[in-house]
Amino acid sequence: MALPPQFAGHRIGSATAPQTLEVWLDYVCPYSFRIYKRLRDVRQQFESCAFRSATYDHLVSLFTTDSAPFDRPLQQILPYIEATHPGKVKFIFRQQVQPWHPSSTLVHEAALAVEKVDPAKFFDFSDKLFEKQKEFFDVPLYNKTRHAVYSELADLASTVGVSRDAVLSLLTVQLGGEFLNAGNRVTDDLKLQIKLGRQNGIHVSPTVVWDGIRDDNVSSGWDLEQWKDWLKSKVHKQ
Repeated sequence: MALPPQFAGHRIGSATAPQTLEVWLDYVCPYSFRIYKRLRDVRQQFESCAFRSATYDHLVSLFTTDSAPFDRPLQQILPYIEATHPGKVKFIFRQQVQPWHPSSTLVHEAALAVEKVDPAKFFDFSDKLFEKQKEFFDVPLYNKTRHAVYSELADLASTVGVSRDAVLSLLTVQLGGEFLNAGNRVTDDLKLQIKLGRQNGIHVSPTVVWDGIRDDNVSSGWDLEQWKDWLKSKVHKQ
């Protein structure tokens, strides 16, 4: 499925890659966190070995030997795909707001605000949101105001190098004036995320879509070997 240019920060990999892996995720869903960690949990370790500029042979060696600069060979899905099928698959993070968790709307708005300020920080902030997800569960937020939660999310954005004030400005509901239910400056972007999920029949997170086709057989509990087996029939050889 297409990715509007204003959401380019949601993509990992080349925009021209012929095949697409999309995963619909909710920042306050424990199962989303589980699959997200399997997708890209060791980001800092990749950066420490110059992952983005590593050669194809070097990347493959990280998955096939014990000589990697870590405790064990890499076990994450996205680096494995790029190492074994370079340039063939792009990954798109799809935001799945789940309204039975009231804070879901707020954290997804924050991610969109971060992307507006600096698209390159979307995944850094997503990493941080998942890491801190329990702080935004129902019980910790039960007695907090919406503005207080926005302030905490803006503080969190600052930890990944994004302007706190810029993020909070996008999240703040403008008080006064004629319109009392107009939302904030990322409301329209959030609507687009929700409309896309609805039109494609996405009901829960995580949900995996390959080349536009939903596959409900994929589990958040899969390890790398199970992903490898699944990918064998998915990635085109040419």
